[in-house]
Amino acid sequence: MSTASQPIALPVTAVTCLEDRAHIERTAVLDLRAGVQRLRLGPVSALAVDRTLHAELTAEHPATVLDARIVRSWTPRGPQPLTDDDSPLRHRVHALEEEQVALEQRRDRLRARLDLLGRLAADLLREIGEGAGSGENEAPRWARELDRVDDERDTHGEELRTVQARLTALTAELGAARRAMDHFEREPAELVGHVELTVQATADGPVALRLSHLTPCALWRPAYRAVLDGDRLTLETDAMVWQRTGEDWSDVRLTLSTARSALATEPPRLTEDRLTLVDRPAAERRTVDVQWREEEIGDLGPAPVVGLPGVDDGGEARVLTSPAPVSVPGDGRAHRVPLSAFTTAAGSEYACSPELSPLVTQVVRGDNLSGHALLAGPVDLVRGSGFSGRGTLDFTAPGAPLQLAFGSRDDYRVVRQADETRDTVGMTQRTVVTRTVRLHLSRFSAPGEQDARVVVLRERIPVSEVAAVEVRLRKEACSPPPDAVDADGVARWDVMLPPGGRRTVTLVYELSASAKVSGLL
Repeated sequence: MSTASQPIALPVTAVTCLEDRAHIERTAVLDLRAGVQRLRLGPVSALAVDRTLHAELTAEHPATVLDARIVRSWTPRGPQPLTDDDSPLRHRVHALEEEQVALEQRRDRLRARLDLLGRLAADLLREIGEGAGSGENEAPRWARELDRVDDERDTHGEELRTVQARLTALTAELGAARRAMDHFEREPAELVGHVELTVQATADGPVALRLSHLTPCALWRPAYRAVLDGDRLTLETDAMVWQRTGEDWSDVRLTLSTARSALATEPPRLTEDRLTLVDRPAAERRTVDVQWREEEIGDLGPAPVVGLPGVDDGGEARVLTSPAPVSVPGDGRAHRVPLSAFTTAAGSEYACSPELSPLVTQVVRGDNLSGHALLAGPVDLVRGSGFSGRGTLDFTAPGAPLQLAFGSRDDYRVVRQADETRDTVGMTQRTVVTRTVRLHLSRFSAPGEQDARVVVLRERIPVSEVAAVEVRLRKEACSPPPDAVDADGVARWDVMLPPGGRRTVTLVYELSASAKVSGLL
């Protein structure tokens, strides 16, 4: 068996980036000789997962892969002396380190000198006390010695403060220089991997090799940029890619997937579930226990995740592809990769839900014309005046309507007041709770504004799921009555406000429950 001594280059040609890892594909053309031979390919990332290594050759050539494995070599990197070929930044770090060492040594010498002068001053004071007690009178000499010690202590103390101040500034400058060098200059890796490939060929000739494996320390998340231009909305879909696999991805075909290959696929174990019938007591049968429940109204997609979310794909694996080859350095920093862009007709409204927030927000709605699902992620919002903030886009299926909030308006003010009265009516002692909600809406317009705007107000009404509790909207007491009330109990008003205008909206509804209802009123 022949063995190749020099490693054969094995560049990365395609990457499938998953939620928390990457599937790497490499290709190379091998010049094989007849017989069995062992080839050394690489270098490759030392983080490659050995059990996922897979190698295959083209079917046109009569050759087979007998064995493929990853071997790693460790070469410790010791301190290297500076040369003329090193960068100015590295020379600057070296000069700062030498100056820091010199200043630390100078500081230690000054501290030792001050400590010695302090002991000398204590000895002089003790000598003066002993001499004065024994009747000696050497005041001129004592004064001269004390003045000399005090002058030296003042001189060395001032020099020590100067050295410490310079050392503090030098430490900060050296830290900044080292961080810059870490970002822009990378040391060669100490742990390097190579692929040892054993192949058998029946004839001489070139053959194409395709090798793949998984690598950790790589991930991606969706990001968007929305540009509002009048009644047109342009949404750009990008991918933020991070990778620190130990090698750069240069001009690779990038595929982004939400598949979670690390999740277990075994079905859950079936356990025994016993159901037991118990007679309800008479007191429990005479009452109906009702409680308030907050429900979030959802349109499509899973529930939001609290904390740092993963990729929200709506429960189905999604695959996105970069339209052009991309390069992602292995520096661990975020790199933005364009994926797609589309423009759609946008409808805009000024909306407010005073129960949740007193702010009036510009809400833009359009359709997803990208041809693929829009995954949940942050959105950079841009309109006529430029960048206006950052929002969040929820999961949106292809062709489904999307909604974006372009920030609040400072020229509107909404004040909400809620009152409640309680009464008992009828022979059945039915309890009736009347709630009155008043919404005061004001518009502060700049000089010269003349156009009126429509502000959409939304206020919710409780929805009963049991017959013992009734909810009734008193339209005759509302001022004005809601323009619409949906099945979820959300009342809507389209309020027209001229410049400097004020409007008050009143909502009145009743909750009535029989005497056997408990836990609600």
